[in-house]
Amino acid sequence: MTVAALTFDVEPSRSCIRCGICLESCPTYLLTRLETESPRGRIHLMEQLAAGRIAPAPNVLLHLDRCLGCRACEAVCPSGVGYGALIESARGAIEAAGARRRSAPASWLRRALLSLFADPGRLEGVAGLAALYERTGLRRLVRASGLAARLPRGLRRLEALYPPFTRPRYAPPPAVAAPRARVALLLGCVMRVAYGDVHSAAGRVLARAGVAVVEVPEQACCGALHAHAGDHAGAVALAKRNVAAFESAGVDAIVVDAAGCGAHLKEYGRLLADDPAWRDRAAALAAKVRDVTEYLAALGDGAPAGRLRARVTYQEPCHLAHAQRIRAQPRALLRRIEGLELVEMAESDVCCGSAGSYNLTQPELSDALAARKADAIAATGAAIVVSANPGCMLQISAALRERGRDVEVLHVVELLDRAVGRS
Repeated sequence: MTVAALTFDVEPSRSCIRCGICLESCPTYLLTRLETESPRGRIHLMEQLAAGRIAPAPNVLLHLDRCLGCRACEAVCPSGVGYGALIESARGAIEAAGARRRSAPASWLRRALLSLFADPGRLEGVAGLAALYERTGLRRLVRASGLAARLPRGLRRLEALYPPFTRPRYAPPPAVAAPRARVALLLGCVMRVAYGDVHSAAGRVLARAGVAVVEVPEQACCGALHAHAGDHAGAVALAKRNVAAFESAGVDAIVVDAAGCGAHLKEYGRLLADDPAWRDRAAALAAKVRDVTEYLAALGDGAPAGRLRARVTYQEPCHLAHAQRIRAQPRALLRRIEGLELVEMAESDVCCGSAGSYNLTQPELSDALAARKADAIAATGAAIVVSANPGCMLQISAALRERGRDVEVLHVVELLDRAVGRS
């Protein structure tokens, strides 16, 4: 029986030779050992959907939904299959066709959240209100009383993953005399309201390296959350807004301290490839995007970067290691800190289970991956675990806290900034 085909580009799958090398790199396959929970199995399902041979039934969509989008499969694929573009395109087609069944409240909530992330002003306002939960001491009371453990599972997860809205907001670094370069810093959405002090640390580290950070007030959310959720139109609109904003800044580079955002910005050229008015501008912007560790490592002369006596382990964000193929640079920067002992953890590049909203939509698999990551961190005996993505930091913090592990979770640039401050 033939069903209505979903319209999306399956070209990235054409080079798949079904070798199966990707299977052992896939976090969901490692957990389930199911072919349908592997990149190869999901590619087959997406090809069948595009050809109209199977319908987008709930059991089919479940296997696609369980994909973390970590792109670990891309990093090991001998044929260069563009799996990330494929799954993103398929999810967009599923949403455009209305193939996913949601209740009216669930549909409204999805639209409201995506709209909120796209509006920096409203997001700041909501974050300010949400911070009251912590500022009033209510969060401390909920946890101390044991009430958090008795909450329904969904609310318990939200409480555990509650972003640190009380952390200081971004403070631009001091002006740099005769800068060696001028860059813009992507403020994003979650980073803007939950990890503004990471931005501040990044700005200070850049300024010490002689790099001026230029303000770009018109920038917005990168759109990665929208693209991963199948909101293609929303992702395109945000990409165009950012292209125009950063063009006007006239900077040498766009520095990003959130791995998922950086990976998405680097693909603006692909996202806007079908729009003649924007594709060249988008490609030009994408060519300027650098992860903060990538940028700093390229600037550095190998000289010591401060001093800090600590045992540290590094957790690789998926969209830094797999999507951007940036592995050596963060480690090289950390090794420049005198007194720091860098200990490698097992499976440092296996997804922690955060993956945007995955830890809320797929709690079982997310919890299993978080537990695996927390155990790997604990086994190193490190006092500090560093990463380079806000979702990873939230997920790891919650997993370590749940297990009573006293391990500090920091961004790479926070550690670099701290090392100079204490040297």
